[in-house]
Amino acid sequence: MQEIFESLKKQLIVSCQSEGDDPFNKPEYILLFAQAAIMGGAKGLRTQGKANTEILVKNTQLPVIGLIKSEFPDGLVRITGSYDDVDSMLETGYQIIPIADTFRRRENLTGPEFISEVKKRYNCTVMADIATTGEGIACADFGADCVSTTLSGYTPETMYNPKDEPDYKLITRLSRAVQIPVIAEGKFNMPKFARHALEYGAHAVVVGTAITRPRVITSWFLDEMKNAIFENSNED
Repeated sequence: MQEIFESLKKQLIVSCQSEGDDPFNKPEYILLFAQAAIMGGAKGLRTQGKANTEILVKNTQLPVIGLIKSEFPDGLVRITGSYDDVDSMLETGYQIIPIADTFRRRENLTGPEFISEVKKRYNCTVMADIATTGEGIACADFGADCVSTTLSGYTPETMYNPKDEPDYKLITRLSRAVQIPVIAEGKFNMPKFARHALEYGAHAVVVGTAITRPRVITSWFLDEMKNAIFENSNED
């Protein structure tokens, strides 16, 4: 575990994911994204689903962060939220399992409690995907091997966070409060944002959409163009 985290220090982890009817939503295409990221210098990979995790583990030499995504009853995202999910990930040969560790209950346990139980039951490395400083500290206290700022801005408690920038304050607070690696993730869609994350104390940075979601990136450009058209029309 220590060797893996040392290899990721000050490095870029690329999240290779696709969903729904996106044309890239097949394991063989996810692998192509990963191979392109490796050619560009990425030192770690993150992906969703058993098939995607397996293909990256078998065909790359980088540490793979593999998760299973589902939903809580109210529709909010749940990341590797059951023992069955953990069992599925263990079968892939993954290196790190992310668990969404808010204080929401799953398997009749809060997120930190679930981490503690997973660490007892399995010989695995756990990344706590969190949204607040309190969650990160609790997860570190309950045995998480690293924490990631993945959920900041996506939970009811953090919806107030700026929508177009990463949560640098969370990175800073966590890097001072815990003794485990703090991984910066969430809204890192510009290279300078990744640089700032390291300056604020991040151990490594995860970038996904800005690298591996062509459909979403296309919509960013179109949205800006529509804004320009709207503003020009108002001036006329």
